Amino acid sequence: MRNVLRAGTRASALARAQTAIVLHQLRTVTQQAIEVVPITTHGDRDQHTPLHAIGGQGVFVRALHEALLEGAIDFAVHSAKDLPTDLPSGIALAAILIRDDPRDAVITRSGQPLAALPPGAQIGTSSSRRMALLRHHLPHLTPVPLRGNVDTRLRKLDTGEVDAVILAAAGLHRLGLLDRIVTALPPEDFIPAPGQGALAVTCRMDDAALQSLLRTLDDPATRTAVEAERAFLRALGSGCSLPAGAYATVEGEMVQIVAFLASPEGDRLVRASRRVPVAEATTAATALAIALAERLEQPLEARHAR
Repeated sequence: MRNVLRAGTRASALARAQTAIVLHQLRTVTQQAIEVVPITTHGDRDQHTPLHAIGGQGVFVRALHEALLEGAIDFAVHSAKDLPTDLPSGIALAAILIRDDPRDAVITRSGQPLAALPPGAQIGTSSSRRMALLRHHLPHLTPVPLRGNVDTRLRKLDTGEVDAVILAAAGLHRLGLLDRIVTALPPEDFIPAPGQGALAVTCRMDDAALQSLLRTLDDPATRTAVEAERAFLRALGSGCSLPAGAYATVEGEMVQIVAFLASPEGDRLVRASRRVPVAEATTAATALAIALAERLEQPLEARHAR
């Protein structure tokens, strides 16, 4: 194995904080020197265009995987929710670390919870999932698009551009901003994005020694849950832009999966849950996606609906 391991990461403060978590754990199992290599992705450069219009969450990882395949870095650290369900050929999902808080967190300018905000209050988010859930649970509020890193979004909140923002609780935790949270939304109702709260590490498929090292960071229960959530998303198809969420928890030898799918406008929302043995988690999640799509009368891509 090489003398220095090169860890690829997005350049944002949150991405660097997440990489520091991975490196801290990695240094408990190896004495090798590790160099952090910041990489700016297309999603970081374009902070105005809606995510679905520039390629979805995958825009945050494409440049990292290109750097991996080119040999510019040895492994890459990601928010698991940013990973596309189908990784590029030659890329391995080497580790999924133990999950942090999976919930969505609310920060309001007034300090009031969402339900207490007046009709028409503007709630900033870049996520069609969060917009659909807001329209379903709190129709008196007005979701508005809000892109940018955490600091940018909080600044727009503090200057009155929006009345509230919804962000991942795990990200706020990693940035030391837990004191800004007014409410954390229960994941059984406000269903998170697949993989939310978990960190993932990818490397080249042909680097067996590094895969073995990184695998020591893997948390089996989190991997089972996240893989089930990713199976749900994969079943919807790579071209699916519908608001969707899935959340799985491992309880002994069983997995509880709750998921939802909404119409593009968020005016119709269907949800369901399954409790299955661990060995059946991904199969059950796939079936759940197909069943919800049928209830919503939304066809899936044929290659995924099997």
